[in-house]
Amino acid sequence: NSAIFTFILKSCSYYFQILRFPCGRWLGKGVDDDSTERLLVGQRASLNSKSAEIPTVANQTPPRTRSPSVQRQDTVPTSELQHQLGNCVNVIVKWHYKPSRDRDVGTLTNLLCGDDGLVKCLERVFLCGFRSTRFFGKNLYIWDYFTKIKEQFEQYLQHEQQQQQTHQQLDDSASSMDSSFSDGSGANSLQRRELSAIWRYYVHLMDEISAAGSQLGKDGKFQLLICLSLREHLLTRMIKPMAMTKVTYEMYEEESFLRRKNLLTFLIQILEPLDDCHIVLENSITQGIPSQC
Repeated sequence: NSAIFTFILKSCSYYFQILRFPCGRWLGKGVDDDSTERLLVGQRASLNSKSAEIPTVANQTPPRTRSPSVQRQDTVPTSELQHQLGNCVNVIVKWHYKPSRDRDVGTLTNLLCGDDGLVKCLERVFLCGFRSTRFFGKNLYIWDYFTKIKEQFEQYLQHEQQQQQTHQQLDDSASSMDSSFSDGSGANSLQRRELSAIWRYYVHLMDEISAAGSQLGKDGKFQLLICLSLREHLLTRMIKPMAMTKVTYEMYEEESFLRRKNLLTFLIQILEPLDDCHIVLENSITQGIPSQC
């Protein structure tokens, strides 16, 4: 069975408010992104416009649609996306530096997962230049790209493990040659270890999401990945390694944020202030996945 929800209205008598939970997505296996569970973030609805919020034809089911994320790709100029992303980061940083009594987790949830939140903005950023259309089979979602990146990182880790096993079998003279090749500074080795740590952490996080988010669709898993990587201070560190992969060159146009050098630099730098923020997520977002920090 499947169903589509435009939105849900819920009254809150304590605060004398009506909350609107926008959705506009299908629920059910085999439709949309295969989600049977979605996180809806409530937004205040005007009491005077309550009747306007309710569909005029209650028994009419809207036509079945694909993910709106695919429909809206390439419709926003990169300059506008940069502006939107800057605003999203700004409000989160301002929230972080408020007095603790004014920092409620519910507000952060809205700043991250609301209609104008960071996750939606990053979704549009990653959709810019994304080659989603397929002549055969279903169109791709952003989550499909992140899954491919996981597979690529796993190959890197496997290759690295094989190299380590080979190096252990080398004699002393070969080890000396390897040391001279790296100029004896150890810088290359350190960078390699840092890169490996990012690969390993990313793969671990993706495995956790796949195990815990079985009811989530592809867009829900993308949302979970962004929120968890932000909490774990992985978000800015994983973008450049992702951009360097063969997968990115295959799945993105040259004018995308991940392939155009100045846009990639902007993306990393604009997100860097979030590394200084201590992010505490609600259980409804984390799906019970614990923090490793």
